[in-house]
Amino acid sequence: MSASLLSRAALGVVTALTLATATVAAEPLYPAPDPDPFYAAPADLESAAPGDVLATRPMPPLWSFPGARVTLVKFRSTNSTGAPIAATTTVLTPMNHQPGAPLLSYQHIINGLGSKCAVSHILYTQDPNLFVKEAPVLNAILLRGWSIALPDHLGPNAAYGAARLGGLITLDGIRAAQRVAELGLDTSPVAMLGYSGGGMATAWAAALQREYAPELRIVGAAEGGVPMNLVKMIEELGYQRHPVFGLALAAAIGLEREYPQQLPISEHMNPAGLAVRASIANSCTNEILMAGAGRSVMDVAKSTSLIEDPSARGVVEANSLELFDGIPLAPVYEWHSPQDRLIPVDSIVNTVRRYCGAGQPVLSELFPSPDHLSTAVLGAPAAISWIDARFRGEPAPSNC
Repeated sequence: MSASLLSRAALGVVTALTLATATVAAEPLYPAPDPDPFYAAPADLESAAPGDVLATRPMPPLWSFPGARVTLVKFRSTNSTGAPIAATTTVLTPMNHQPGAPLLSYQHIINGLGSKCAVSHILYTQDPNLFVKEAPVLNAILLRGWSIALPDHLGPNAAYGAARLGGLITLDGIRAAQRVAELGLDTSPVAMLGYSGGGMATAWAAALQREYAPELRIVGAAEGGVPMNLVKMIEELGYQRHPVFGLALAAAIGLEREYPQQLPISEHMNPAGLAVRASIANSCTNEILMAGAGRSVMDVAKSTSLIEDPSARGVVEANSLELFDGIPLAPVYEWHSPQDRLIPVDSIVNTVRRYCGAGQPVLSELFPSPDHLSTAVLGAPAAISWIDARFRGEPAPSNC
């Protein structure tokens, strides 16, 4: 073989390898499989109905929830495209539990892309950055005799940003908890509570219940600081550098995991972006924030054409509650700060106005604070009092 042919052959191999590497790099990067086989989907998953219990596991006692019995429940749910998935929820049963006593589905804030960020894992973590900071509030709820369900609402692929998915998993988690006989919840009234990312799952569950789980006896949904329009959030972020850009990038990665064909984010990342993606593929809040701090879209993208792509925009719109026409079956308590700099407040106002226009009771309250997370603390006592009144059967107030 001549030197020229050898050179051409070598060039061809290098080109093929380069293209193969680029193809691999451009595919969605999913989280590492959970090392615990309990979380794996069974082979006969498709034969199960939404909310069917696939397995249960009694869990060790938690020092952070003294006296509570802990049960991990695996169940069948549905992803954003209608395919069956295996999901999990952790149920805390109080010492003084009575059959039929209330069940609160609490959607924890999960800013993460790895299995270790799921609530069922952070309940047992030794990492001080991941423990459940709301434990004192949840313990006070357990003292009321209420059981608490804590769904892993990002699903098996940790699809951060896939808000609709969070709503489906939340509803199926409630179904599953009520189908585990030893939990004594089959006749229990149910309420939902969540803030920020947990508020997204809560708000979507409330909006989807009418079409997806109308049989559930949900007496109310308390949702705070909800990012109700991802399109507006992207438009407001634009191309500027931002201290929490990491969360926006993580949401893009999470949405790509849920919609790999419609939102191929990875294909539009430059080498620096792919490196950041790889560094946070299994990370939780702090690592994600650090990796993206002060960056912008232009730092991680080789092309911005996806921003104008109708299919990609459709994914973002499909996860924006302001653009969803569903109306909750249950009364809603909503709270936020009018000065919130992290989320578009007008989207909350517009969504509440639409619910009110449909005749749905909504109590919307403002807790002025420039800080997104401090508003969670300010509004939580009122939200829990509102839920308590719903469990007592009092008519839901409204300030529509």
